[in-house]
Amino acid sequence: MPGSSASSGFGSRSPESRAATILPARPARTAMRPRPVVSRLVATEHLITVFRGNRSMQACVHIVDDDASFRTAMERHLTKAGYEVAAYGSSQDFLDRWLGEDGASCLLLDMRMPGLSGPELQERLSGRGATLPIIFLTGHSDIPATVRAIKAGADDMLTKPVASHDLLRAIARAISRHEVTTALKNKQDVVRAHIASLTPRERQVLDLVIRGGTNKHVARELGCTVRTVKAHRHRVMAKMQVQTVAELVSLTERIGIASGAGQTA
Repeated sequence: MPGSSASSGFGSRSPESRAATILPARPARTAMRPRPVVSRLVATEHLITVFRGNRSMQACVHIVDDDASFRTAMERHLTKAGYEVAAYGSSQDFLDRWLGEDGASCLLLDMRMPGLSGPELQERLSGRGATLPIIFLTGHSDIPATVRAIKAGADDMLTKPVASHDLLRAIARAISRHEVTTALKNKQDVVRAHIASLTPRERQVLDLVIRGGTNKHVARELGCTVRTVKAHRHRVMAKMQVQTVAELVSLTERIGIASGAGQTA
């Protein structure tokens, strides 16, 4: 299960393993002496360099957590690793200030917070069609909640305390996926813009051509001459910026309008 490599706590770890831990879990309310939120904020320069080299320098990490000291520690650590960082004290604060998806980014999101919880924020973003990848951070082991979050599209679930290597690796993976998703969405937007530039008759020709219609078939369907169809077809290919019908079908498949390609009516 994602996030299974997260630490189970200081007591069960070796000194070497402890040295890689950056963020311990919040101290229990009954503890005699609370531990600092960051007792060992350790990330080697080599580790930082590796992850910095594997991602876009414009990548931004959004942190949503109601613990101010936790946010500060995370912000310092990730800034040191070369990321742009934006921190929010609540889910509503994030919704109020977030400007939308602009460049590669990811969201580090606490599961349990006053007001709008992490999973509820995830649901809100999904409803808006956001593709921002989410990495949940939690101080509580909750398998059902983890399963629900992952099924809802979360990239990972890490349990506090989390090792620096695990955190940076999860962030790098999430941001890489976001870059791919954003690039695909941009290509789809370009295709939609090209299709929107077609006249109603050119769109009819497009629909018939990607379903495998020949010039004669299209002319018969539209009640015009083959010469007229050829002229429309030429303009369609030019506006869609393709050279072959195969390219035209490939482009339209990206946005789900070529499901009947290869078949004549």
